Amino acid sequence: MKYYINKTLEAQSFSGVKEKVTAALKEQGFGVLTEIDIQATMKKKLDKDYLPTLILGACNPGFADKVLTIDPNMSAMLPCNVTIRELENGKIEVSAIDPEAAMVPVGKEEIKPLAKEVKEKLAKAIEAIK
Repeated sequence: MKYYINKTLEAQSFSGVKEKVTAALKEQGFGVLTEIDIQATMKKKLDKDYLPTLILGACNPGFADKVLTIDPNMSAMLPCNVTIRELENGKIEVSAIDPEAAMVPVGKEEIKPLAKEVKEKLAKAIEAIK
């Protein structure tokens, strides 16, 4: 089972893609709660070089509330990670966790339709990025 949703963009400004991703997420009701700079972290902690890579912690508060009301332990699955990663060929990949792949195996029937809706919103956000 594929556990992520992704799209590869032609080479362009990494910071510009970040702005586009943030705007596309906002259009679908998500805010970015966290940002992890993998390139900087790996350099600092391991003195290892990485291409630019960001992990954005995206959250749609309405859906988060519904999921946490069903099962408070689902907080371990939040927020939804969305990554922006420069590839060796200069293109940029944007990907997000597939909430259905992540949450449905938990076995709570009430979560399935919510995970599907969140997946659809994340897919729309990624598809909108040019």
